[in-house]
Amino acid sequence: MKTVSHWIGGKSVEGASGNWGPVTDPATGAVTTQVALASVEEVDTAVAAAKAAYATWGTSSLAQRTSILFRYRALLDARRDDIAALITAEHGKVHSDALGEVARGLEIVELACGITTQLKGELSTQVSSRVDVAAIRQPLGVVAGITPFNFPAMVPMWMFPLAIACGNAFVLKPSEKDPSAAVLLAELAAEAGLPDGVLNVVHGDKVAVDALLAHPDVAAVSFVGSTPIARYIHTTASAHGKRVQALGGAKNHMLVLPDADLDAAADAAVSAAYGSAGERCMAISAVVAVGAIGDELVAKIRERAEKIVIGPGTDPASEMGPLITKAHRDKVAGYVTGAAAQGADVVLDGTGHTVEGYEDGHWIGLSLLDKVSTDADAYRDEIFGPVLVVLRTETYEEGVALINSSPFGNGTAIFTRDGGAARRFQLEIEAGMVGVNVPIPVPVGYHSFGGWKDSLFGDHHIYGNDGVHFYTRGKVVTTRWPDPADAPTGVDLGFPRNH
Repeated sequence: MKTVSHWIGGKSVEGASGNWGPVTDPATGAVTTQVALASVEEVDTAVAAAKAAYATWGTSSLAQRTSILFRYRALLDARRDDIAALITAEHGKVHSDALGEVARGLEIVELACGITTQLKGELSTQVSSRVDVAAIRQPLGVVAGITPFNFPAMVPMWMFPLAIACGNAFVLKPSEKDPSAAVLLAELAAEAGLPDGVLNVVHGDKVAVDALLAHPDVAAVSFVGSTPIARYIHTTASAHGKRVQALGGAKNHMLVLPDADLDAAADAAVSAAYGSAGERCMAISAVVAVGAIGDELVAKIRERAEKIVIGPGTDPASEMGPLITKAHRDKVAGYVTGAAAQGADVVLDGTGHTVEGYEDGHWIGLSLLDKVSTDADAYRDEIFGPVLVVLRTETYEEGVALINSSPFGNGTAIFTRDGGAARRFQLEIEAGMVGVNVPIPVPVGYHSFGGWKDSLFGDHHIYGNDGVHFYTRGKVVTTRWPDPADAPTGVDLGFPRNH
């Protein structure tokens, strides 16, 4: 059986705790790999390696950092298929979806390659007689990232490339459910010339997480995951004096107005709700149909959803793969089987779906629930699976009020042909990311990603300008130098005297 080890100090380090976690192929249900689960002592070793590396990396030139990052970007580009194959093998998403994940991660590597512009600072001269003021940004030291199973390559790349470009050393704790992609990312960084210890990977469970949150040499923690854990990460790490950005869960809505192109809206709803098997925090999980269009919109969504091909991610014909674990599959199915009792019309029930030849895989089909109440579990909870709920409102105002009453505020979208309505929506809606006729409004790398309310704990969004600010701290330097002409008698600098 394959074993996944830690990556500490620029080399693979076998697990010493004696604890191992199973890694499953979601398409077959078979355990294919075991991953080492770190002890507190192993986390300490990784942090110590990062601290030692920071002593020189933190003062390295921007030219050295960017040259390494440019080589890293080239290696990642050349190994896209290999990274995607590891994602498919351990997460289950189809290969094309995995390639898309790698591409989105590469955007942040490219942003990091241009860090020289992001770290330029500011200068004001002559704020007073012979007084200049400069604002600069410096790295924090050792920073950590705790990343989720659903994007095992992309989310780590949202964190560590920017962190190390800013001069920090990084300790990554990826999901123990699909850890191999993270190790390959670290190996390629070493191949690009990243000094030993600047990027470390420790696998583990709550023991490793808590060790990072409490470690006195970890200055900041980045996290992406569910809202309860994000709240815990923020509270615990903040109590230990750390800077924290903790991105939580979501219930993303898509408001469809009566004037919308319903074919385009249905296409968007299907791709946004069921892509990556719904296992993404930016999935559209709730469609709000305004006015009399509800029946027609639901019919169009159903027509498209029934054509989606479900199968193993290694099959080029597959458009959606399995869920990550059997337990998660059963949890998602529970929302569908209980929906009718809570008043929903079950338009599509995917809970009985199987794939021939892969009967033990973690399969579930596409589910569509119509006329769902805001009190229903399928609406209130983040399901994180291929379940789309449809709610009905009579007016735009009712739709916006419904969305704004949600405790989540990650992303939302509106579908309309009316520019005025779209403008009102983007100003009135209480969410961190808004799409206008765009179902999944994930910002490009040079803008920042993050939600509002229970979807984000901390003051900084991830990547973009917020990411640079999170991984650095500001310093203002006020300088006053005497004019050389005022030098004391006997000191000749070649300047004429002022008398």
